[in-house]
Amino acid sequence: MSKNVIQVDHLNVSYYGKEVIQDISFTWQTGKLIGILGPNGAGKSTLMKAMLGLIPRDRGTIRIGNEPIKNVRKKIAYVPQRSMIDWDFPILVKDTVLLGTYPNLPLFRRPKKKDKEWALDCLQQVGMEAYKNNQISELSGGQQQRVFLARALAQQAEYFFLDEPFVGIDVSSEETIIAVLKQLRDQGKTVFVVHHDLDKVESYFDGLIIMNKKLIGTGPVTEVFKPEFMQKAYHMPFTSLDHVGAGV
Repeated sequence: MSKNVIQVDHLNVSYYGKEVIQDISFTWQTGKLIGILGPNGAGKSTLMKAMLGLIPRDRGTIRIGNEPIKNVRKKIAYVPQRSMIDWDFPILVKDTVLLGTYPNLPLFRRPKKKDKEWALDCLQQVGMEAYKNNQISELSGGQQQRVFLARALAQQAEYFFLDEPFVGIDVSSEETIIAVLKQLRDQGKTVFVVHHDLDKVESYFDGLIIMNKKLIGTGPVTEVFKPEFMQKAYHMPFTSLDHVGAGV
């Protein structure tokens, strides 16, 4: 297998004996910005968590290059859904981002001046440096999401996984986040995004994974963002994808 490939083979995941993901396989070249699409309950977040080894899988393998996922964890940054985060935890914005440097620190070593400077640089990349001394709980939803993207940037990862990063945030934050993700892609990083707004698909992503428990289609946006794939995934008619409704 090429070192520049991410491969998922025959992935199956169950909750309480009920199959949530059924026999999903795909291969992607690195250096792409990839959207994961499907209706509510399709297993999108489960797919992402299973790829990262955050939940057990019934069977299937995930490899990045020639390595199992456990061997490349330090190269991976994950931004969970906002609803999964305790926003009341008392921590400053700058310290939240600084946490992203910890995976690359030697054991028992505290961040040094250069690590703190890098964390502030990451905040600047997402337009949040002015809020560095704020409590994370004081921020709006979009600002919080930008801070967590900055934390992911601080990891200096090669692979970025974001679960519904655009839900419940303002337009300005969404524009900032997608611009940063495209910059990461242009730097050769690989970005997977669980996404729901069909209006933005063609302008946001290079490729798609379309699923509803099973894999419906995967490939470049121009090849798979088509009515036949969407109709099969969403179980509703798509005569055209022009001006599709957001959040369909």
